[in-house]
Amino acid sequence: MEQYEESIIPQIESVYHTFTPLEKTIGDFFIHNTKQMDFSSKHISQLLYVSEASLSRFAKKCGFQGYREFLYKYKQSFVPGKDKITADFTKQVLNTYQELLNKSYALLDQAQMERIVQLLSTKKRVYVYGRGSSGLTAQEMKLRFMRIGVNIEAITDSHIMKMNSVILNSDCLVFGISVSGTTEDVISSLKAAKAREAATILVTSHRDKSLTEFSDEILLVTSKEHLENGNAISPQFPVLVMTDILYAYYKQMDKQNKEAMHEYTLHTLRTPTI
Repeated sequence: MEQYEESIIPQIESVYHTFTPLEKTIGDFFIHNTKQMDFSSKHISQLLYVSEASLSRFAKKCGFQGYREFLYKYKQSFVPGKDKITADFTKQVLNTYQELLNKSYALLDQAQMERIVQLLSTKKRVYVYGRGSSGLTAQEMKLRFMRIGVNIEAITDSHIMKMNSVILNSDCLVFGISVSGTTEDVISSLKAAKAREAATILVTSHRDKSLTEFSDEILLVTSKEHLENGNAISPQFPVLVMTDILYAYYKQMDKQNKEAMHEYTLHTLRTPTI
C-alpha cells in the first residue's frame, strides 16, 4: 500500500504566482530540494543570498506565522533520501502521477468536502463551467454526478455561460473550473452567479484573496507547473482526482439510494430504444 505524505509543497505552489522574483528563488529551493541539511534561517539566507527577513516574509505569504512555523511543517513532510526519477519514460510519468496524488492528499480538506456535499444535496440545480480542457472535465463531472441523481449541467460555451446567469437564483450551485484561476469567461460567469445569489465554488490551483470575493468555496487542486515531468501530464488530472474524491464523499450520503440510482441509470443506458 502506498504511503501518502503530508507535504506543504502544494501550499507553496498555490501562492507561487504572487511571489516576487526573490520569493520565487526561495520557493524554487524548497519545492525542488531533496537533501537533508541545516534549514536554519541563517544558513538558508547565506545559501540563497537572501536576508532572513525575506525568509520570514516568504513564510507568511505561504500562510504561516513566520519562518519557524514554516520550517517545522517543512521538516515534518521532508522525506530524506528521496530517489531521483529514473530515465525510464514510463517510470517518469508514473512517478509524476504519484507525486500529484501525494499532493492532492495533502491539500484535501475534509470539512470543506462535507460543506460542498451539503450544497450538492440541498441545491435544486447544479452547473459546472469550464473552457477548453476544463470543459471536458466539466462534462465528465456532469456524467458522474448525473448517474446518482444530481440535476447537473456542464456549460462549456462562453455565450451560454452568460445566458445561463439569467436563470440562476439561491436554489442553484455553480462550479467554475479554472486551473490557472484566470480563465476570464469562467471567472466573470462565477461573479455573475454570485450576484444572482447562487452558491459558487471555484476549482483552481491558485490561492488568492481576490477569488474569495465571488467564491463561497475555493477547492484547491495541485499544480503540475513545478514538476520535472509536468509537461507530460494533463493539467486536468488533479481536477479529476478531486472530483472523484468529492464523488466518493457525496455517494457515501444515503449510499444505498445513490447506488440504486446508479444501477438504474446504467440499466437505462443498456436498454435498447424502440
